[in-house]
Amino acid sequence: MRSGIHPVSRPVVFRDRAAGLQLLTRSTLDARDTVEWEDDITYLVVDVEISSASHPFYTGTSRVMDTTGRVERFERRYGRTLSHRAPQKESRR
Repeated sequence: MRSGIHPVSRPVVFRDRAAGLQLLTRSTLDARDTVEWEDDITYLVVDVEISSASHPFYTGTSRVMDTTGRVERFERRYGRTLSHRAPQKESRR
C-alpha cells in the first residue's frame, strides 16, 4: 500500500439511541463525541438514526400494505374520469 493516501481506520462505537444498541467496530468516520466502552477505554462515538435493532424490517414490526385492487378501489371511489371525457375537437389553423 502506498503511504499517505488511505484514510485512518480506528475503533469507533456506533450508537442507536432509539434502541439502545451500541456496536464497537473499525471505521474511517471521524466523530466529535466520545463514550467509555465496557473495557474502560474511551472511543469515538457516532450516533445513527436507525440500525438493525430499531428497523421495522429486522424487528418484525413492519406492516405489509395491501396492493391488490388499489386501482379498482380508486375507480370505484372516484370513477373513471379519463374515459368519461368528451373527445376534443380538432383545431384548424
